[in-house]
Amino acid sequence: MSEPVVETQELAVRFGGVLAVDHVNFVLRERELRCLIGPNGAGKSTFFKSLTGQIRGANASGRVLIRGQETTGWSTHQIVRLGIGIKTQVPSVMNGLTVAENLWLSARRTAGHDGADAVVEEILSELELGGIARRLVGELAHGQRQLVEIGTVLANKPWLVLLDEPAAGLTNVETERLIAIIKRINQSATLIVVDHDMHFVRTLDSLITVFHQGAILLEGHAEKVLTDPSVREVYLGNRA
Repeated sequence: MSEPVVETQELAVRFGGVLAVDHVNFVLRERELRCLIGPNGAGKSTFFKSLTGQIRGANASGRVLIRGQETTGWSTHQIVRLGIGIKTQVPSVMNGLTVAENLWLSARRTAGHDGADAVVEEILSELELGGIARRLVGELAHGQRQLVEIGTVLANKPWLVLLDEPAAGLTNVETERLIAIIKRINQSATLIVVDHDMHFVRTLDSLITVFHQGAILLEGHAEKVLTDPSVREVYLGNRA
């Protein structure tokens, strides 16, 4: 079994009297695809933000390690520099620039001025965005914007990709397209995906970590997790 590439040890996040993440021990290994699910308020997004440096300081305790290096208390910018791509719930694309310009600015960080053009062409092809490359991002439909934002993440060639709610607001066709993209990314990168869409999570066919009341309720593959009585009771109900 490969060494962990992401690990938390007794990670806890408290907001006043609320323990949003309850001393979580979590392990993710090389080339793994892991989905984090749970009802609203379960702690999954707070856990994600703790991994990515969006929550730190007095609210958090415990340890976060990335490839054995402790990143507890690091900023998001510092974590990204380790070769990590992060898509948050809050859009980070620039509406006044074209799709290609957004991708180019992201690619320049790692490929440099001379190498960015080639990376942009690669991403446009991989995500099938060539037809809208010259359109302003602010003019795009929601699903297209989601793909552009994922493209800006991939333009940095990350070895670890963290996606928060990537399927939110997508049509069925767009969701199926995103599933294919994530599976292609997973051929060369490790991923953590936070999402609510059960069809999306089931089709990804990954290991799943279920959060409930800030703690890990259950981990396993979709067939085990999505039919587990305790999971159905706290989250899925008759929708599974």
